[in-house]
Amino acid sequence: MLLTEIEGITLSDRVCKLIVAAILRGEFSVDHKLPTEFELTARYAVSRTTVREALSRLRSEGIVESRRGSGSYIVQMPGHVEPMAPSISSIVDIERYYAFRFCIEAGAVRIAAEMRTEEDVEAIHAAYSALDRTADGAGSGVEADLELHLAIAHASHNPFFVSTVAHALAPIRQCMERARNLGQTQRHSGQVQAEHQAIIDGVVKRSPEQACAAMSRHIENSRRRIFDGG
Repeated sequence: MLLTEIEGITLSDRVCKLIVAAILRGEFSVDHKLPTEFELTARYAVSRTTVREALSRLRSEGIVESRRGSGSYIVQMPGHVEPMAPSISSIVDIERYYAFRFCIEAGAVRIAAEMRTEEDVEAIHAAYSALDRTADGAGSGVEADLELHLAIAHASHNPFFVSTVAHALAPIRQCMERARNLGQTQRHSGQVQAEHQAIIDGVVKRSPEQACAAMSRHIENSRRRIFDGG
């Protein structure tokens, strides 16, 4: 099956819907492992990047979860195939997105600093290290960055924060990709990682104020990097 992009529908969207359709037909079952990225690439005749984007969307919708060293598993039946989060289509949407993200992630990290466990800290550090490894060009870094922010949300042990951040991954990804397309990701990678480290330090120290302030600075700086390269 050779897929081509249709106006208004990306290849990753089409792959996502095809995987959902296969789950609904019973080809892939809940609690079972999906085919590997390589197998899905061959099945749908698309690039591995396209498959990863499709899997990332399925993770953000709670249909699939990644298990380190094992692969992607189906954790629930899809209720529908439409996006669960609004997409970004204008400058105004970007501003709205950052206002939303400021409220949600600053609040989530404040709770994470109070509620985190040692296992949470290990997961956050692992996500940070994975992101750090992309600095030399080993991957785009977008998915690793998303995993770090999701790990911080998980440390809050509040399912409402976790669900909200997970469902917001699609617009977060859009903004990150926009920054990368503008050539700002590599140029600011050291600064971004320093901002991430400051957030992590606040969580590790169980300091809600420090963690919240660091997350707020990171989100504001991310917004500035989108609009003026600052």
